[in-house]
Amino acid sequence: MVRKTMFIMLSLCCIWITAIAEAASSGDKDEEVTGYIQQVFKDRTNFLIHQQEQAIRDHYAASGSSRHALRHEIDRSAYIHAWAERRGMQFINADSDVRIIRAKVRGNKATVSVVESLRLDYIYTHSVVPTQSFGIGTRHAITLTKEDGKWKVLREWYLDPLEENPKLIPEADDMMLRPQLKQPSNDADRPSTQSDTKRRPRYNRQKAVAYANKYAGTAWGAGNKHRYNPKYRDYTGLGGDCTNFASQCIGDPEEGGGLKMRGGWHYFLFNGGSQTWVQTDAFKNFLLHSGYGKMIAKGKFTDIVKPSERHPAGAIAKLQPGDLIGYDFNGDVDHFSVVVGFDDFGYPLVNSHTADRYRVPFDLGWDRNTTYLLIHIRD
Repeated sequence: MVRKTMFIMLSLCCIWITAIAEAASSGDKDEEVTGYIQQVFKDRTNFLIHQQEQAIRDHYAASGSSRHALRHEIDRSAYIHAWAERRGMQFINADSDVRIIRAKVRGNKATVSVVESLRLDYIYTHSVVPTQSFGIGTRHAITLTKEDGKWKVLREWYLDPLEENPKLIPEADDMMLRPQLKQPSNDADRPSTQSDTKRRPRYNRQKAVAYANKYAGTAWGAGNKHRYNPKYRDYTGLGGDCTNFASQCIGDPEEGGGLKMRGGWHYFLFNGGSQTWVQTDAFKNFLLHSGYGKMIAKGKFTDIVKPSERHPAGAIAKLQPGDLIGYDFNGDVDHFSVVVGFDDFGYPLVNSHTADRYRVPFDLGWDRNTTYLLIHIRD
């Protein structure tokens, strides 16, 4: 999560950018190290589902930093299984595609830059629907050390979208989590006027979703060979790229939703995005004050999924593909994601950057302290 791991993220990004630059010139990859890294990620992927700790424990050195890295992997597996149990789901399979960008050996130490595209498959334990899949993408900076002739993980940094405390997952009745998939626009309940027709922007939500799927980066399932759109600067190392990505999805004039840039919300070819384009709170304020967006609801997880007089199927059911979700902590918006659809049971799915997500359940990786802002983008 951005809130908890900003320092780690910035450290990782610096290491990552340096590694990419050096890899372009050196192309240095030690075969022994690359083979070992492939095995580490294979074993960790298997552990993520089956939780047999011994399968990964031997990969970690005896130092404090290594024990911290091991604990992180144990905790993330515990989290996703606890989350799935509370949502009436079960994770049944995982598959990892690992791309080693650089592996440099100096004596008994090695530094490795890795990109992982992870697919997770889940089923519903109380409903007969097909197996569902989603993808996440992570960039890793790993330091290895040799102990008794064997490589071990000494340190590791990566921004993990599955990092959360399993004790802080909000409960919900499963019947509260099945949105009605064919919802009318949020503005359909009031008649349109001639002034509305002139004022309202034209938004192509189908193209916005296609853009979000194509440029979801390193996440499994994403298009464009797992690369961001090169037309735009990557703000991952400058505080996060999630809002920049959301702006692209709704505003790119060629492939995205096509909302006209105005009112301080701009991307400049050589200078990058304006504050309103890239900064979460400024972006949220622009959407709501410009008329481009409308707040469906704001609240904790239970607040947005429970039925109410205003929202008989829960406010979450009002979301449409191409809408946005903001994630707020203590009054500050920390993250934005793009709604790209629903799984076969009706659970809302989102894409985002920092870290990269492709068709991920909207609340996976967040906790009961998160306030959700459900923002409908007007057509």
